[in-house]
Amino acid sequence: MPRPTTAQITYGSVTVVFSTLAMLLLSQTSSGVGIAVIALAALGLGLLVAMTVPLPKQPAARAARSVPVAASTGERVPGQRVAGQRDSVLADSVREPTR
Repeated sequence: MPRPTTAQITYGSVTVVFSTLAMLLLSQTSSGVGIAVIALAALGLGLLVAMTVPLPKQPAARAARSVPVAASTGERVPGQRVAGQRDSVLADSVREPTR
């Protein structure tokens, strides 16, 4: 599970504080059960807000796109030697008919 970002923590915390204050002021409850219900509702709302904040794009996705196509597909690039092969790259690139 990825760690929450600073924005997620901030938005969630602000939501919990302001929604708790708003619900307590609007309901005008003074019982312990009412305050507990409001606090739990505010925590749930704060969690919902924190989880819906868009995540930043992953830097690994940008790094994967910068890999050359030939290297990612396993194709040989001209001039590239493969371990255990002789100079087949040179032999493949110099194909002239003999006279």
